Amino acid sequence: MKEYGGYIELETFHGPEFHENAIALNSGRHCVEYVIRARQIKKLFLPYFLCDSVRSVCSRLGIETEFYHIDDRLLPIFKQKMCEGEYLYLVNYYGQVSNEKIEELKAQHRNILVDNVQAFFQLPVAGVDTLYSCRKFFGVADGAYLYTDAIYDEPIECDYSYDRMHFLLGRYEKQASCFYSEYRNNNKLFGSMSLLYMSELTHNLLRGIDYEMIEKQRTRNFEYLDKRFRVTNRLRLTVPRGGFMYPLYIADGANIRKQLQQKKIYIPTLWPDVFDVCQESTLEYNMAENILPLPIDQRYSLKDMEYIADEVDAAIASWEKA
Repeated sequence: MKEYGGYIELETFHGPEFHENAIALNSGRHCVEYVIRARQIKKLFLPYFLCDSVRSVCSRLGIETEFYHIDDRLLPIFKQKMCEGEYLYLVNYYGQVSNEKIEELKAQHRNILVDNVQAFFQLPVAGVDTLYSCRKFFGVADGAYLYTDAIYDEPIECDYSYDRMHFLLGRYEKQASCFYSEYRNNNKLFGSMSLLYMSELTHNLLRGIDYEMIEKQRTRNFEYLDKRFRVTNRLRLTVPRGGFMYPLYIADGANIRKQLQQKKIYIPTLWPDVFDVCQESTLEYNMAENILPLPIDQRYSLKDMEYIADEVDAAIASWEKA
């Protein structure tokens, strides 16, 4: 029965979501689970350069995995012939894998699953299963999108997000450090959650976002840092549409990260699991250790980018003198 009166809840937003035509689920790893179940995948070829969330999904579902290396262009080194029920898991690192390249890989390998978690504004290639995450780009506690024509017939319930919003609301009014443990705990929750549709609360928040502004700001910030670090950066980058972070690959990146932390510039190590599965001599190990993913998101102006770039240059100069 509908309620009338009482106190007013959070406002309802009426704008469109960016991925309106996708299947909306509770997290990126559950997009992977949906495709595995719907396609009846038996084996996934995964890059070594990856967090353990996808591996965990495969382990839980009893899916065989095999690993492949990537090159210094962040592209797969993969020439293996795949059998029926086998898929190549392609990660679009920092939005550096173009749709033209995805189409080429699709033609070569037929069965591919594209991870666009770091490329929210890059639209999918037609006929290619593609997943996106919302948490990496916007202030929401959960949510992901999946493009696929595969049908999973089992019933799926809807998620609820209201009890996972505290760290986001607190971060709005206070410093991130006050709620960092809650943020970490929220990330861990997805490993024990079921495959669910996106919550109505997350849908509502995503309808209130100015996607055009965010895309432009992220693109502008990425472009600025790329101009500043093009000579220094070991990666040769293209400027993606509404980029995720700016990956600055330098020598002694791990030490520069520590120095920047003292300036309250927090640079994550995005794939710490790589240190457990790769030898120190591998490219993946070196990149996990020394790529600095610099923040370029919609919270920051070009003046902020200038400050971050200046501090990075100062940290590099200080380390080289030491």
